[in-house]
Amino acid sequence: MARRPRIGITMRLEMETSRFYLGRDYSEMVEACGGVPVHLGLIPKAEYIAEALAHCDGVLLPGSNTDIDPHHYGENPHPKLGTVIPEKDLTDRLVLDEVERRNMPLLGICFGMQALNVYRGGSLIQDIGSQVKNCIKHEQGAPATRVSHSLKIEKGSLLAGLSSVKAAKSAVRVNSSHHQAVATVGKNLKAIAWASDGVIECVHDTRKGRFALGVQWHPELTAPADHFSLEIFEMFIARCLK
Repeated sequence: MARRPRIGITMRLEMETSRFYLGRDYSEMVEACGGVPVHLGLIPKAEYIAEALAHCDGVLLPGSNTDIDPHHYGENPHPKLGTVIPEKDLTDRLVLDEVERRNMPLLGICFGMQALNVYRGGSLIQDIGSQVKNCIKHEQGAPATRVSHSLKIEKGSLLAGLSSVKAAKSAVRVNSSHHQAVATVGKNLKAIAWASDGVIECVHDTRKGRFALGVQWHPELTAPADHFSLEIFEMFIARCLK
């Protein structure tokens, strides 16, 4: 039996019950595409993270119902900033330290993409609705699996090379569940997809031999019925096998 890559996935912290948790869709899609999901508790200790990731082949930073502390990108909190959980921010940053040190493939989804961007020195739009002129609705609501808006994908980019994009007869559409977004793009990252209002929907690492991809939508929810989202996971798992 072929070896299956182990994928570290950081969890969430529910403050009211003091428990770690994670939506099942992330792990299920990693497993469906050939990986073995490994849940990482939000324990912001460098020794723990280093040991946990020593046995992993890649990292998935998932979405979260929290916001990154704007202190990490040199700003004060906007009035519409959501809940901030320091354990989440600090653990993700320690994970990204190890990803960088070990040159591990990385997939960041929604909050995970934002965490990657801030880690690389970029900044965020703290609230799209009040800070982006003529914005579309990025918090689509239920059902979360509905693809609610189109993407503009850069020609010749990593996404443009996917078979689903090449075969598409119209603009690719994705789901959307976020009120923050990338503002200034971080070091060694490049934006390669946008919503119609200019909000950045995808970034990737520009360095040779590196794989770090951030997507603002939730492919873990749409992949079972959407080839484009499925290919995101397949591409990530394939890189983890190398």
